[in-house]
Amino acid sequence: MRGPHNILRLARTGATFERSGAMKVLLDAYEAPPLLRMAARVIGWPLQWLGLKGDPAMPPVPRALTALGPAYIKFGQVLSTRPDLVGDELALQLRVLQDKLPPFPLAEARRAVESELGLPLPALFSEFSEPVAAASIAQVHKARLAETGEEVAVKILRPGIERAFRKDVDAFYFAAAFIETLAPFSRRLRPSEVVKHFDGVVRGELDLRLEAASASEFAANTASDAGFRLPEVKWQQSARRVMTLGWAEGVSMGDNAALDAAGHDRVELGQRVLQLFLSHALRDGFFHADMHQGNLKVAADGDIIAYDFGIMGHIDEYTRRVYAEILYGFIRRDYQRVAEVHFEAGYVPPDRDVDEFARALRAVGEPIFGMDATRISMGRLLSYLFEVTERFGMETRTELILLQRTMVVVEGVARSLDPNINIWRVARPVVEDYIRQNLGPRALARDLKKTALVVARFGPRLPVLVERALVQQMNEDAADDHRRSRAWMGWGLLGLGVGGAFGALAVLAFQ
Repeated sequence: MRGPHNILRLARTGATFERSGAMKVLLDAYEAPPLLRMAARVIGWPLQWLGLKGDPAMPPVPRALTALGPAYIKFGQVLSTRPDLVGDELALQLRVLQDKLPPFPLAEARRAVESELGLPLPALFSEFSEPVAAASIAQVHKARLAETGEEVAVKILRPGIERAFRKDVDAFYFAAAFIETLAPFSRRLRPSEVVKHFDGVVRGELDLRLEAASASEFAANTASDAGFRLPEVKWQQSARRVMTLGWAEGVSMGDNAALDAAGHDRVELGQRVLQLFLSHALRDGFFHADMHQGNLKVAADGDIIAYDFGIMGHIDEYTRRVYAEILYGFIRRDYQRVAEVHFEAGYVPPDRDVDEFARALRAVGEPIFGMDATRISMGRLLSYLFEVTERFGMETRTELILLQRTMVVVEGVARSLDPNINIWRVARPVVEDYIRQNLGPRALARDLKKTALVVARFGPRLPVLVERALVQQMNEDAADDHRRSRAWMGWGLLGLGVGGAFGALAVLAFQ
């Protein structure tokens, strides 16, 4: 499916941006130079007839992304949390992509529930509302359980969403391969692997049984987190394309006016949402990877309620420690240690200069400290970071893509609540606590205990395993010796053959 037919899909992407007016909005937002504007106009205008029309009632950029499909909508959701990158006005427009998309009909939703759960709708729910939220992949209905009368949220996948996403991701694969062919320097960033990672995440999001399992695990991990709670999974009313959760009542975290009217402290909320994310990522290695405002509410008692668990991130314990050391080094402005951690973890090729890398990191980190948060340009910072990674040959680490992306999203949520938030000051206590728990003497003792338990568990088998390893090594050595002897014999026979040939020529020459 990743053939040249995707050229039309990608051309249609550009044409849709031109036809909807989104191209001009983006060029204005980034203050594009006149030459670039002229080039975009000359190329885009004749091809705009290829573009999709979209919903004229929507602003240009959301209109284009919505017309292009769910993968593009997901991209827009991320940008909606970054007013520092796209501007306040465009970020506000993009928020309609989070949970205010056109719903599919109620009759289709009822049929989907009955088909998936195998019972008539009245036997499952005594009440079942019109859609209350519609996003790129699914929509949500408010309902009441027939058995207990409890209010619940019923999430249902959009009809045909699997095929639509497959088409979008297919075009992304083609674009990644095309970029790698035309621009070999881009292979360092491994665009094809990035798309593959995104593809895997999306496939998981399209099976609501996996989302229900993620919600259950996440709830168990965070049960003791103050000021944070999750809706309960209703397993008996959930299946592959339908998931039922307890109803979450609260104010959307994207509605600052409503938060203020309810008396919530937005500065404290901004700090809490950032610290909760870091705690989940570092402490548990399992975190909500789609924490935009559309998936967060604030309850009347001030608790943050998270929902929509289709995209969850997981990082192993070793990577968590590396990530924490890097963050801690930046917080302490110990750039030498940050550089050493990059080398120790293999993030930077060993043939590069660690001191030079530390100086480059200092140039990235120093502008962050001692400045008002509103004066820090994340766009310029990210641009410089890209230059640094390119110069030192760092490759994109696919296992960290989701963590890095979510960090960007959560930072955007925190800034939307408090534009003056100092990200590093808020992060410091969480990171320092993790460092104390996992990188000190207590952590060393805990690691030794784990190692001892593993050795004890395999103790009875160790002699057999060692014997097998030694026998295998001896067999490999014998095989190597045999190959070497055969090689020397071959070279010897070849030498004899060549010598014999020259001898024969000499005899013939003197006759």
